[in-house]
Amino acid sequence: MLIGLIYFRMVRQSADLMLSGRRGGPLFGVALVLLRMAGLGGVLIVAAIQGAGPLLAAALGLLIGRLAVMRRAV
Repeated sequence: MLIGLIYFRMVRQSADLMLSGRRGGPLFGVALVLLRMAGLGGVLIVAAIQGAGPLLAAALGLLIGRLAVMRRAV
């Protein structure tokens, strides 16, 4: 669940950076997108190597993290 919380908070942060008018903000936002994609990919690969149970648990954690972040946003 922690990975889901971190991932979706980073989604919001990267979107804010890409839309900001600050110098270097959009570039840093794109870098943050690449970082979070690589991190999530690594976590899911490690979970897949361990088997179906850990992979399903990781997917459920992402879903719960998304729900928690979206609930705070509304």
